[in-house]
Amino acid sequence: MEVERVQAVATLSKFMDTIPADYVRSENEQPAITTVRGKVLEVPVIDLLGGYTEDEGVAAVTAAGGEWGLFQVVNHGIPDELIGNLQRAGREFFELSPAEKEVYARPVDAKSVEGYGTKLQKEVEGKKGWVDHLFHKVWPPSAINYKFWPKNPPSYREANEAYIEKLRPVADKLFKWLSIGIGLEGHEMKAAAGGDEMIYMMKINYYPPCPRPDLALGVVAHTDMSTLTILVPNEVAGLQVFKDDRWYDVKYIPNALIVHIGDQIEILSNGKYKAVLHRSTVNKEITRMSWPVFLEPPPELELGPITKLIDDENPPKYKTKKFKDYVYCKLNKLPQ
Repeated sequence: MEVERVQAVATLSKFMDTIPADYVRSENEQPAITTVRGKVLEVPVIDLLGGYTEDEGVAAVTAAGGEWGLFQVVNHGIPDELIGNLQRAGREFFELSPAEKEVYARPVDAKSVEGYGTKLQKEVEGKKGWVDHLFHKVWPPSAINYKFWPKNPPSYREANEAYIEKLRPVADKLFKWLSIGIGLEGHEMKAAAGGDEMIYMMKINYYPPCPRPDLALGVVAHTDMSTLTILVPNEVAGLQVFKDDRWYDVKYIPNALIVHIGDQIEILSNGKYKAVLHRSTVNKEITRMSWPVFLEPPPELELGPITKLIDDENPPKYKTKKFKDYVYCKLNKLPQ
């Protein structure tokens, strides 16, 4: 069965002031109606390699994770060149012909999300997101399936490997600070999330120009299933966060990493950290892209509130369950 890609829909819609009805969100979701205008949200900014003592770094990350569930990381140690190479390789893949991209299509009925695709989860009211994507695992080596890594552009593999090599120490430092911040030993949060078996899942989001960005969404409102999500966007704004019962645009900082607290850290921390509710808007003139890396526990690992955080005054707020079962429920809109 041939799948309709948003890139193709966008090409057909280019010279019209309309989009197909199944991309038009309900009024309570439409960006034009629901976004606070004239105010860009300045979320917490964490200077990872300078400007903090260890205690100050812990305090900053803990406060951001508890109040916002989101922060931007600057001075992170990943050279601008590596981020540029990652972005260029991803952009060049999405500029290939449809036939070349379909070689990497997610197999029908596959259990994994890996591959080139459009639909990810059960669609509410049958509405579609204005986005195509590419998923593939990038770490650890034992989890990688290179059939989902594009061979064209030729730079693709090297660009991804070089970026992930520099990203892993960033993730480790954030895990350490988040762990210490809620009274755990520095290694405990990462260990509870799978330790060195944690899977790094790369996703490229490709949001083509949309004639009616006031009516459509790239990705609908959601929290991430991951522990942490570490994301770089291109220069086109589009990330929105739900704060104080309103939707706000998030300020773009060139080459900063945007970090989301995901569902699993909320669960492990027994609610001390909050997964951020966010969504993606689209642009009328320019393609928006983003490169989130989802740090996921191994599928068979059971996750629940860390035992040290539970006592008579702090009973568990979340069930303990295998990560693969959590994912199944979330993607199929089933209760956890």
